[in-house]
Amino acid sequence: MDGSGAAILVGFAMLLAFNQVVIKVTGGGFGPVFQAGLRSCLGAIVLLIWIRARGMSISLPAGVLIWGAVTGVIFALEFVCLYIALDLTSVSRTSIIFYSMPVWLALAGHMWLPAERLNRVSALGLVLAMGGVAMALADRSGGQTSLLGDLLALGAALLWAAIALVMRLSPLSRAPPEMQMLVVVTVSAPVLLGLSPLFGDFLRDPGPMHLAGLAFQSIFIVSLGFLLWAWLISIYHAGAVASFSFLSPVFAVFLGWWILDEQISPLVWGSLGLVAAGVFLINRR
Repeated sequence: MDGSGAAILVGFAMLLAFNQVVIKVTGGGFGPVFQAGLRSCLGAIVLLIWIRARGMSISLPAGVLIWGAVTGVIFALEFVCLYIALDLTSVSRTSIIFYSMPVWLALAGHMWLPAERLNRVSALGLVLAMGGVAMALADRSGGQTSLLGDLLALGAALLWAAIALVMRLSPLSRAPPEMQMLVVVTVSAPVLLGLSPLFGDFLRDPGPMHLAGLAFQSIFIVSLGFLLWAWLISIYHAGAVASFSFLSPVFAVFLGWWILDEQISPLVWGSLGLVAAGVFLINRR
């Protein structure tokens, strides 16, 4: 990882952390899964405009479309889990568990990516991070807590790791990042909207703030943000890119405390430290 890549990823980690707060706030106006579906719809439009503006061809190499569809379904399930988790529990708890994704990606990389085998230091990081996740799951004190929300956040982390792995190992890696994300987001939109009636009302009490939050997610996260992530993961090791996500729960905990006035228990701080240290060690060179 060079200096430019590192600087971009630090900024991206902060953007993703702030997005957790935005999802939580926007949930006051929209049902969680319906919100995710709208975000994918609008994000696909933004991506299409971006691709057209750059004069890129909307075509895919042979064999890529089916893998894009598979990844789109996984993407949709990931955000069903994440958005419901943020609806049920605090930003700080959800972020700590969700951003354990590099732990599961490192395990998968150890098994399926020969260049990304775990050594003793990264194995220690794996143990620390898993201990931090277990501590967060066990802590039921202070703030908004939900065991179901915690488990859904963990499921979202596993699904995110699966997406990163598919993008590396499948023919989808041959497609430009813009087309990767366009296919994934376009497939996820009808899946999410189709599932949304199963998870309560579509609308709660939408106002200008909730619409602004939806626009922020659609433009800066699901389209341009994930496009940046797909581009980075295409040129750097998957684990190296994922390792910077240890910053996101740190930023998210502080933003949840600062903006949403969330209560942060000592165990949450402890689990945050273990996950952040573990993810750092997993990818330390």
